[in-house]
Amino acid sequence: MIAFFALLGGLGLAVLVDWLLFAPWVRAPKRRSAIKGALLQAGMTNVTPPKFLMICLVCGVASGLLALGLTGAWLFALLFFSFGIFAPWAFLRRQASKRRAALQEQWPEVVDHLRSAIRAGLSLPEALSQLATVGPKILRPLFGDFALDYRATANFNVALEQLGERMADPVADKILTTLRITREVGGTHLGHTLATLSAFLRDDVRTRGELAARQSWIVSAARLAVAAPWILLLILGTQDAAKDAYMTAGGVLVLGLGVLISIVCYRIMLRLGTLPAEERVLS
Repeated sequence: MIAFFALLGGLGLAVLVDWLLFAPWVRAPKRRSAIKGALLQAGMTNVTPPKFLMICLVCGVASGLLALGLTGAWLFALLFFSFGIFAPWAFLRRQASKRRAALQEQWPEVVDHLRSAIRAGLSLPEALSQLATVGPKILRPLFGDFALDYRATANFNVALEQLGERMADPVADKILTTLRITREVGGTHLGHTLATLSAFLRDDVRTRGELAARQSWIVSAARLAVAAPWILLLILGTQDAAKDAYMTAGGVLVLGLGVLISIVCYRIMLRLGTLPAEERVLS
């Protein structure tokens, strides 16, 4: 019995020392991969990151085999294999950008619907759920999923968090955060806040539209300037003289420098021609 109490006292002393000297262990939040975030932003929720990587590999192999069939040179095949691997990523980023631009035009309408529903006496879950039928068509499936989540869990915060994860949009994060805070702490100024947010979003959409129209030629020129030399290289690779010239050590060096210069210049032109994107609040 004495040994039992001694062991129990030692265990209590060890717990006390651990509490005083060491910080509690907290599980680090799980970070979302860049591929997963890009898939969500592009609206491709049914594609998993492993499946997307498999698509990249298939595109790379197909591009490499096509170049090998046209030129008969392993160097050209390896070069276009690397281009093919990154082609789905470029397409994914483009789709995410197009979806983000389409959503930016719809958010003022969403805020107006929420404001009207709240002024009519509906609760926040009901106001969000009815957007599955009266909201913008591009967002109706997402709000339909919110309605299903809320009916299944009866927890507004959980359903709202899942809705924000599916939308993966910075403007949606602002709206959902406003609704969450209003539901938790209460307040009578939600209608005025939503009216102000709607006016701000309309001004932002109009300004971004004008800037995007003026800068679109920069992005188009960047893509054309990068793609044209490599298409020409593929055509030249069908000729034996050009192929033999590039298969030398000097030719490999020229191709390597060309790839490096193309990547650097393309990134610079995209940085100059792309509007700054807002950071997500709930990411």
